[in-house]
Amino acid sequence: MYWETLPSWVWVFYYLFLFLTLGIGISNVIRKRMLGLSIIAIVLTTTVPIISMLNSIGRAKGMNEFEHLVAQLQQGSIWSIYAVLSFLYIAVFLIKNKMNNRVSKSQKL
Repeated sequence: MYWETLPSWVWVFYYLFLFLTLGIGISNVIRKRMLGLSIIAIVLTTTVPIISMLNSIGRAKGMNEFEHLVAQLQQGSIWSIYAVLSFLYIAVFLIKNKMNNRVSKSQKL
């Protein structure tokens, strides 16, 4: 194979992170909690992998996906900025969701 790739465990965590976010987002939409934020999270979790994969196809030989993302980010590529900001949003969304669950559980007591 010509291109390098990240280790399998990285891909497992990456897809678990995305599927967890997608599941929580769909669950929140069904329960009508954090509706706007959840819809944005669903859109981001479906578009970011597609955009990242399409833009990683033409990466340089010997460069893995993360190195390519960082290199494109340093060059100011719009897709890489979108990907990084989307992952930050998704991380904040998961943290905010966890905090809201703790608050709602403490109010029930």
